[in-house]
Amino acid sequence: MSTEAPSRATRAPLRDTLRLPRRLAGWDAAVVVLTVLTLVVASGTVEEFGTTRNATFLILDLAPVLLLALPMTLIVVSGEIDLSVASTVGLTSALMGELWAAGMPLETIIPLAVLAGAVLGAFNGLLVTVLGLPSLAVTIGTLALYRGLAYVLLGDTAVADFAREYTRWTIGSLGGGWVPNVVPPILLLVTVFAVVLHATPVGRSLFAMGANDTAAAFSGIPVERTKFWLYVIAGAVAGLVGAYWTLRYSTARADNAEGLELTVVAAVLLGGVSIYGGRGTLLGVVAGVVLLSSLQNALRLAKVSADALTVVTGTLLILSVLLPNVTAALRARLARRAARAVPPPRGPEPPPPGTRSPAPEPTRRDGTP
Repeated sequence: MSTEAPSRATRAPLRDTLRLPRRLAGWDAAVVVLTVLTLVVASGTVEEFGTTRNATFLILDLAPVLLLALPMTLIVVSGEIDLSVASTVGLTSALMGELWAAGMPLETIIPLAVLAGAVLGAFNGLLVTVLGLPSLAVTIGTLALYRGLAYVLLGDTAVADFAREYTRWTIGSLGGGWVPNVVPPILLLVTVFAVVLHATPVGRSLFAMGANDTAAAFSGIPVERTKFWLYVIAGAVAGLVGAYWTLRYSTARADNAEGLELTVVAAVLLGGVSIYGGRGTLLGVVAGVVLLSSLQNALRLAKVSADALTVVTGTLLILSVLLPNVTAALRARLARRAARAVPPPRGPEPPPPGTRSPAPEPTRRDGTP
């Protein structure tokens, strides 16, 4: 039983992940096209947007969103969510400030920040998997808890003057050009997450869990253990982002990355990941991150207020949930209409009038003719 069930439970997700060209003909392709159009239009209409200097700042701005979106994609595909990632960034940043003020070197502080993020993610994972609490409620609670702990550590003060060799590298560029130093490691992480999601049994298990975690568990997939480690990975990446954020701005504050979780979730859903789980691609998420970050960057250059930026992000979040569902409903309706339009199969034609049916051949008692 256990040897056949996994193939049935993961057969559809396997076909789904291996047919990326077919998937890219839908929502993902639309997001990619919209991203390209946004970049082209903004370059021609918004002053300074198309410059290499702004391109550098755009990449530095979208880097933390993209990093947080990688594990968030896996979590949402599996049918869960994590709204505490930005607060984890703030808490690990505050921890870095405390340790730096205490005289600890950054070579030790940065790994400790990543480890602290993993511990915070493990706490989320335990509440969701061991206690069986809803991930939405849990991570809303830890969103407030972790941010509160960050203020307990630093209050309203800020710790600055971090080592220049680290801050310069974080905001520096490759070969003195416009491509930031952080691009190669980020591309490496994107590649790793894409391979895991779309080309490994782990990724197929995540799609199966998002489609039906009960069926996935019966098929032999360790659902609870997998979800626990997803939260650990998300916390570790958030700790890494906390280090990046602190070094980029050379400031550790309790309110670092406040509200960033809204942008991350909006980018993931805008990239085509279903809020219900079981569907999505990492390419679409990357396009969603670039699209959302480009819009925000263009609006800032156009002197649009921060409140308006929040309105735009919230609107895109609603549309990213609404439009895929509307599209799927229309597609299903068209399929049903097409099925009704197909005439039923016709039986054999009756013989013309006056035609005798051939008499059956006589058979012997043993059944042979």
